[in-house]
Amino acid sequence: MPMGQLTQVLRDVNPAADPRLLVGPQTVDDAGVVLLGESEGVPAAAGVALVQTVDYFPPVLDDPYLYGAVAAANSLSDVYAMGGRPLSALNLAGFPTAFPPEWVREIFRGGFDKVRESGAVLAGGHTVEGEEPLFGFAVTGVVHKDAVVDNAGAQVGDRLYLTKPLGMGTMTTAGKFQKVDADDVRAAAEVMATLNSAAAEAMLAVGSNACTDITGFGLIGHGRNIAVASRVTLRLELAAVPIFPGARELAAQGILSGGSKRGRAALGDVVSVGAGVDPVLVDIAYDAETSGGLLISVAADRASSLERELAARGAPVHAVGEVVADSGHIIELV
Repeated sequence: MPMGQLTQVLRDVNPAADPRLLVGPQTVDDAGVVLLGESEGVPAAAGVALVQTVDYFPPVLDDPYLYGAVAAANSLSDVYAMGGRPLSALNLAGFPTAFPPEWVREIFRGGFDKVRESGAVLAGGHTVEGEEPLFGFAVTGVVHKDAVVDNAGAQVGDRLYLTKPLGMGTMTTAGKFQKVDADDVRAAAEVMATLNSAAAEAMLAVGSNACTDITGFGLIGHGRNIAVASRVTLRLELAAVPIFPGARELAAQGILSGGSKRGRAALGDVVSVGAGVDPVLVDIAYDAETSGGLLISVAADRASSLERELAARGAPVHAVGEVVADSGHIIELV
């Protein structure tokens, strides 16, 4: 659902405040965080919290195994973005009656392999019949209450880092219309299927201030959530943002997912675009991503430490901007 529509729908129906809810829907964060205590049989001093999220979507790839793997990585990513460790996963799946059984098997295999890679336990699931395939997971993670990294802690002066390239919406759309080689789509799928575990470990090692993962709302949409929750402005240097090879050329031909147009419609009024900024990169920044990287906000004096921790774990290192005082625009593209 587009962000603007979702915000309107939820405006008057958010659940009542509960002291156990450390992170809820009010800040449009990646996952909910619920503190466990004596009423749940856990000593209050333990500080243990659950990170809970759910995500599923129709196929973005023709390869059934990779579709399942990407869907799982995408679901697990929300736990990593909150500083948590995946504990268990429940599968959610829907398939048309005539869907080939061998495809179903490969989708399950791809998803289950990725859950096992994360170290989480596959605890069950639910499957229905429907008009189109749908696949994903409800994931529960664990985190100490003092280690939660939400989207509301960004501070003026922070540096921003992105750990995967943008352009996956363009690549999957191009693949759907056979505008790109299958090998290029597969290469993009392998990036999407990469877990954000290493990036999350690096983020936790240095003590970052805020984080989100870049998925369906795109870089601008998810960046907007950090900016609003933290009451700051994100200044993004688009020329420094990593773009998947070939994605810019395809986007220049107008090959983008529907997310780019929806993002502009919902957020165009609160985004400032500097003179000389590449309009194609702006389109990509608005576009939807699938299982993208982490956008990490870290204090300037810890930025070099984050770069070392990311590199030591084999995670990409891309400095993409900074956090500035509220300028009247939520996002500045420079």
